[in-house]
Amino acid sequence: MTLDPAFQVFLGDCRARVERALDRWLPAQTTQPKRLHAAMRYATLGDGKRIRPVLVYGAGQALGVRPDCLDGAACAVELIHAYSLIHDDLPAMDDDDLRRGRPTCHRAYDEATAILAGDALQTLAFRVLCEDDGLCIDRADRLRMIAELAHAAGSRGMAGGQALDMEATGRQLDLAQLENLHIHKTGALILASVRLGALAAGAAKDARLPGLERYAKCIGLAFQVHDDVLDVEGDTAVLGKTRGKDAAADKATYPALIGLDAAREMARRLIDEALDTIAALDQAADPLRQLAHYIIGRRR
Repeated sequence: MTLDPAFQVFLGDCRARVERALDRWLPAQTTQPKRLHAAMRYATLGDGKRIRPVLVYGAGQALGVRPDCLDGAACAVELIHAYSLIHDDLPAMDDDDLRRGRPTCHRAYDEATAILAGDALQTLAFRVLCEDDGLCIDRADRLRMIAELAHAAGSRGMAGGQALDMEATGRQLDLAQLENLHIHKTGALILASVRLGALAAGAAKDARLPGLERYAKCIGLAFQVHDDVLDVEGDTAVLGKTRGKDAAADKATYPALIGLDAAREMARRLIDEALDTIAALDQAADPLRQLAHYIIGRRR
């Protein structure tokens, strides 16, 4: 898809900022245990979409926060995301061989190292929120950030969503059940990304926050619907992961439940709703508007 030039710059800046933060916080692969640290860096650095960090920066900018005050929160959510991908790809979960166009962590290293790398990335995320000097907030908001990310990653959020996904394999779900699954598995961390951006602004009680939260819920679901569409009609070389894996594993997906055309239309409706919820925000929120379009226009 063709990106708005200003959004292209914003996207590039966000990705560069979070890459530097991740590189700074991740242990060097020359530090013992070397294999574990190499696996952590392999799974985290490089060619990622960085949607969740971009949401942190976008929400923070919409509320008037400087980018340097957002680096720690952006880094933390991406560390949680990287850990989740490692574990999601394991033989006991989705058993995937490809991630971001290269072997998954357990294929590049080994299963035990991959499990430990995911564990270590998760704990590192909370260390970043505890110790990052760049967060321009008081102790109370720092604790709110930690609690928000812990909730999003846990059994009431992402981990719970993965459990629901595994339970649903081979079963017929209705639309409400499928939405609930993905509100937890994908949506929880996307919502947390927006909330962390707001907390970095000290905006826990800001009147604009409910609109931003609704925006996040809509794009989180749209993201998953579009991912399901890409699993049907995408190209493995472009996707960076195996096309058709969901169908082969008998996973519950939106195209399987409501059809491909209806799934595309559902994603578009969700994006329209997301844009409506932030319509009253000024031009500082333009990156969030462009990101909504990007989510259903991407090919990977």
